[in-house]
Amino acid sequence: MSWLNGLARPDILALKPYEHATWEPIYERMHANELPWRALGDDTLAGLNRYPEPFPRVLAERLAALYGVPVERVLVGRGSDEHIDLLTRAFCRAGQDAVLICPPTFGMYSVAARIQGADLVTVPLDAGRGFALDERAVLERCDARVKLVFLCSPNNPTGNLLDEDAVLRLAEALTGRALLVVDEAYLEFAEKPSLARHIDRFPHIAVLRTLSKAHGLAGARCGTLIAHPDVIALLSKVIQPYAITQLTIEAVLRLLEPAQLAVSERRVATIIAERARLAAGLAELPGVIRVWPSAANFLLVELHEPDRMLERVRDAGILIRDVRRPGLERAVRISVGTPEQNDRVIGALR
Repeated sequence: MSWLNGLARPDILALKPYEHATWEPIYERMHANELPWRALGDDTLAGLNRYPEPFPRVLAERLAALYGVPVERVLVGRGSDEHIDLLTRAFCRAGQDAVLICPPTFGMYSVAARIQGADLVTVPLDAGRGFALDERAVLERCDARVKLVFLCSPNNPTGNLLDEDAVLRLAEALTGRALLVVDEAYLEFAEKPSLARHIDRFPHIAVLRTLSKAHGLAGARCGTLIAHPDVIALLSKVIQPYAITQLTIEAVLRLLEPAQLAVSERRVATIIAERARLAAGLAELPGVIRVWPSAANFLLVELHEPDRMLERVRDAGILIRDVRRPGLERAVRISVGTPEQNDRVIGALR
């Protein structure tokens, strides 16, 4: 892990991970203090009375195949939130190191930094250029304290893809300085290839993927970190063993079969078509100032009267997200729903 020596926390590099009970399913288990009987109604394959596999290899292999990467570059976690937390804890010393983010963006990056006691460096996206990445400002602010740079592409809540060439130039400049984490939670809706294909060239790029969005498995809490094997090995010291429940393992394996993946592809195509229809319908409404272009499964919409519009949509039985903040003082975020739901939103705002 020599290339990580100047980036990761020295105490985590030296950490001896927890030694969990041996995982050898061919033997009867009398070594992990488990109850030998199943609970009534437990119809899982492995039994919920037993601990799940500490780091589920078969699930990791299935996710590696889904994303087209070697399994050695995969760490399965409880959604992207867990990976954001793991990265922050493994790379940032409280009171010494910093995390750089580009707001407006996903709020968990800053929450994880504050929980860890890391400083937070902010470089706003350039709204005048469609919330583009400000490469020069990122590099100027990325001093020796910054160990993690989080980018979200497509970005939440603005919906835009970051320019890949700009991200790669930033990766080149950050070599040996920081880990560049690209959150691709919404990439399936952008129909673009993942930046994970550049990890051979830039081992300090890490990519976050999730089953919560395009695959309809938000309740399963299953996400994937794709990174250099050294990063995976480091975070494997920090992640809790048995983090992925047996229920999740079995459900996700079943729901990533080819037939289900075909259903997911069709649903993504429907969302992309509905995104365009919803955007066009919203843009015609007199209360709408602007509908921002989106490569995700949501739209950022600026309104003349956000409070009134939020209330009208709620009266129609639908919740949309109030994302007002500096730079987005009149903005709401609307997830693309079914055609019927989208019609109801347009009708309520009309």
